[in-house]
Amino acid sequence: MYEEPGPPAEPTADRSGAGPAAEQVAADLSAVVGRLMRRLRTASPDSRLTPSQRSVLSRLDTDGPATTAALARAEYVRPQSMRLTLAALEEQGLIERAPDPGDGRQSVVSATDAGRGALAAVRAAKQGWLSDAIAAEFDGTERRALAEATDLLRRLVERREQ
Repeated sequence: MYEEPGPPAEPTADRSGAGPAAEQVAADLSAVVGRLMRRLRTASPDSRLTPSQRSVLSRLDTDGPATTAALARAEYVRPQSMRLTLAALEEQGLIERAPDPGDGRQSVVSATDAGRGALAAVRAAKQGWLSDAIAAEFDGTERRALAEATDLLRRLVERREQ
């Protein structure tokens, strides 16, 4: 059963004394981002897509056609699980299969116009909710701080494995 996280723990200084401990920031950030993601998922309740289906459809929209095996690797799931996800998307007419031009034994899947439309509707609902919430909750100074935090989070996400 899910429990809402309690109030953030009292921050402790990191080794350099320059701010809160990285471990505490990581724990707090993880909890808040998780809650935000769950809230964004509810922004488009009429969506026919599961989170896994949305992720795969988004990847196909962004990265282009891919094989089942490549999608499974990219999404960190077993090929069998990916086949089930793709079957559900294909049944809804959101993806289509075509022979792999490099290997005729395989097929590649790509998003259809209907798939891109469904994805655009989900994205618009999420962005609409978030935009409305930000406008209602934050003043200009807070929105600037949120924009700066967004830049920091982008840098963190784009950080290369070391």
